[in-house]
Amino acid sequence: MSNLGMQIQFIARIFVHMRDFGGQLLKWYDVNKREMPWRQNQNPYSVWLSEIILQQTRVAQGTPYFLRFLAQYPTVKDLALAPEDEVLKLWQGLGYYSRARNMRLAAQRIVAQFDGVFPKTQKELQELPGVGPYTASAIASICFDQVTAVVDGNVFRVLARYFDIHQPINQPQGIKLFQELAQSLISSHAPGTYNQAIMEFGSLQCTPRNPNCRSCPLVDGCLSFANKTVEQLPVKIKAKPARNRYLHYLVPLDKQQNTLLSRRESGDIWEGLYQFPLIEAGHALNEKELKRHVALPQWALRARWTAYNDKAIIHRLSHQVLHAHFWIIEDFEQSMPHSWDLVRSKGVPRLIERFLQKFGR
Repeated sequence: MSNLGMQIQFIARIFVHMRDFGGQLLKWYDVNKREMPWRQNQNPYSVWLSEIILQQTRVAQGTPYFLRFLAQYPTVKDLALAPEDEVLKLWQGLGYYSRARNMRLAAQRIVAQFDGVFPKTQKELQELPGVGPYTASAIASICFDQVTAVVDGNVFRVLARYFDIHQPINQPQGIKLFQELAQSLISSHAPGTYNQAIMEFGSLQCTPRNPNCRSCPLVDGCLSFANKTVEQLPVKIKAKPARNRYLHYLVPLDKQQNTLLSRRESGDIWEGLYQFPLIEAGHALNEKELKRHVALPQWALRARWTAYNDKAIIHRLSHQVLHAHFWIIEDFEQSMPHSWDLVRSKGVPRLIERFLQKFGR
């Protein structure tokens, strides 16, 4: 079949199914929607805060962070005035720390350019730091009734299965197709409710694995169920293999039990967070190899070393696998500047936070 013929067939297939799709979703959502603290009103600050926090974060994990941020910074002006270190510390444990930095920058721009009032259009919202098409559409539709469709992982999955679409969702052509399809389906009289309904449906009903299709209100029109392709969808091109990194943290303890932290610079993971002195190598190093390393600080040369962990602590990021070793360094002459109270007050990567919890200082 020609490309034109395939497009005509696809359009006809959508037209047949789209009439009942939105109505069924809204009925399902009215019965099944979860009570969320950010759904209590249409406050754009609350909705924006929740959307940023919940990017790549489960609702159960993100909700306590949302409540803490709202308590600490009740308005966008409060967040705009917050020191970066304070924001990163409050964010600690969520990962993807660029989200927190961009959130603070966006708050500052809203205050500086819009006098603390959120812009109302999808276009203006998307110009804020850290706000992409999905987040901008969510705020614009939920808070300002703009007819602009959201497309997140849940929406990709629901649409791919219902219409049996095999275009990859992480390739430009597929992304464009799903965005246009989502926009053609959105309810014009309740766009915010519709967007929340389709996302909630993907999260609770049309789940990534083992969806309960027999109890699905859309099963009669679901083409992938009819064609037995549910488990194959959505199609996603595999990412490149993860990069392995080998991190060796030196944890100094001087005679007063003080230690040493440094702030991570830009251009790498965990920008702006704090860490112990670090030696990174292309493979795991033993004590002798570390003591000969060109980056070893002088105070660590004549000291007592203790391996905190014999086996590497594995910490996985989206495209990296970190192999971490911690070394406790003691019995040296130099004094260290940082108390453990200060260490606990700083924002640190989740990897180091877990070490601190076990180390117990």
